[in-house]
Amino acid sequence: MRFIDIISDPSGKGISRRNITVSTCGIVPAIYDLAREGGEDEHMQINLALSLHAPNDEKRRKLMPVALKYPLAEVMEAMKHYFDRTHRRLTFEYALVSGENDTAEDAKELAGLLRSIGAAGSGALVNLIPVNPVRESGLVRPTREACEAFKNKLENFGINGSIRRELGSDIDGACGQLRMRRGAGADRTRREEA
Repeated sequence: MRFIDIISDPSGKGISRRNITVSTCGIVPAIYDLAREGGEDEHMQINLALSLHAPNDEKRRKLMPVALKYPLAEVMEAMKHYFDRTHRRLTFEYALVSGENDTAEDAKELAGLLRSIGAAGSGALVNLIPVNPVRESGLVRPTREACEAFKNKLENFGINGSIRRELGSDIDGACGQLRMRRGAGADRTRREEA
């Protein structure tokens, strides 16, 4: 909160709180803390984004180990609480992975999950992010057509969706691609760059 106070202060950067989004992987106590401060401070006005990435605990635990600590039901209840206290827009980040979380059934389950907390009609947004290839992960990026089909299915269930524009994957610099290379290939890369 101190950081938000500093960057939004007129004597500092003066960034409008309406233009600030706090992103979380789903740390439930922190969401409640933010809701408490946001509900008490009429000037809070910040949006909240959740890295969701799956419509159920089983799939989410595979993609996000933090889900072992905070079950999806608790995370979603905290997100609902945040919205109820602040009335600020919720965004749900959803990395689409071919064969993992991009089926028609996944879209239906995701829509049901979001509708269960009142996200339909509230201005909430699902930001679909086609996973960027990382050789070590084995995760496969869905086609543009598959992304569009998933988005359309969500919208048919009354959930707003968008597909994030990709930048930087051609140089392994896009979301999820930055990492330290190790091993023989890494040594060769470092020598070539020198």
